[in-house]
Amino acid sequence: MKLPEKITLCEVGLRDGLQNESKILTVEEKVEILNMLVDAGFKVIEVGSFAHPKAVPQMATTDEVFKRIDMKDDVEYRALVFNLKGVERAVKCGCRKVKLNVSASKAHNLANVNMTPEESVAKFKDCVDLAKANGLEVSGSISMPFGSPWEYKIPVDDVKSIVNAYLTLGVKEISLSDASGMAVPNQVYDMCTELKRTFPEVKWILHFHDTRGLGIANILAGMQAGITWFDSSFGGLGGCPFVPGATGNVVTEDIVHMCDEMGIETGIDLDKSISIARTVERLLGKKLPGYILRAGKNSDLLKNK
Repeated sequence: MKLPEKITLCEVGLRDGLQNESKILTVEEKVEILNMLVDAGFKVIEVGSFAHPKAVPQMATTDEVFKRIDMKDDVEYRALVFNLKGVERAVKCGCRKVKLNVSASKAHNLANVNMTPEESVAKFKDCVDLAKANGLEVSGSISMPFGSPWEYKIPVDDVKSIVNAYLTLGVKEISLSDASGMAVPNQVYDMCTELKRTFPEVKWILHFHDTRGLGIANILAGMQAGITWFDSSFGGLGGCPFVPGATGNVVTEDIVHMCDEMGIETGIDLDKSISIARTVERLLGKKLPGYILRAGKNSDLLKNK
């Protein structure tokens, strides 16, 4: 198998995980989790989003969380933004990196904002200009590039068109986000190989949901295609409001455990990662679906002999 020696995991549980929960954590609780993530070795953390508080009340305190962060120079703290107002909030609270998002599904994007995906990205110009003028980094995200509940399969040329729109704005870090949980490994390998060949200047990040149990298999396929940056969520927390039966993101501890066993470096302390998921379970008052949370590490079996 052609696998990398090292990968980077971005923990998205504070945003993509918590935004789906009915229980809203306090600023202090979010900062506690964030500090634990840094201590565990995470170098990229998605702190929250600057969505309208009425639309996503779980993210209403993202500004306050950023103000409380003791930012480390070697850690990337990013947030999702949707419009110019979001970038303005990011600037005011000290956020250093923002991420924009568009759906690869034309039907989905037209229904939401009455624009094609390419038109949506073009509208991001003011957001990118304001962010860069204030020293913020900007990344882009493409939701549902591997399939959507509306069109089923998304042609790779449609994805390429969106990538070109991002590149026109100077955005060269792009995440492929399987929010619908429809991706399969050979498709991931083929698309990532094709996109890397066509756009060698782009830094690619893969974001998978485990809706149909293929999350880690898709990450492995991404690794074989040469991708080394992946999103994950503590305990597998998360979901997608647009997809019936959608479950959470790929489980952080499960990926770290797999990589540890395969000799792939992540820089993440697995025991501390497990402790974070246990803390989140306590704060939310619910069990999270991670396999390692239920079964334990392979090495735990030796302790019982």
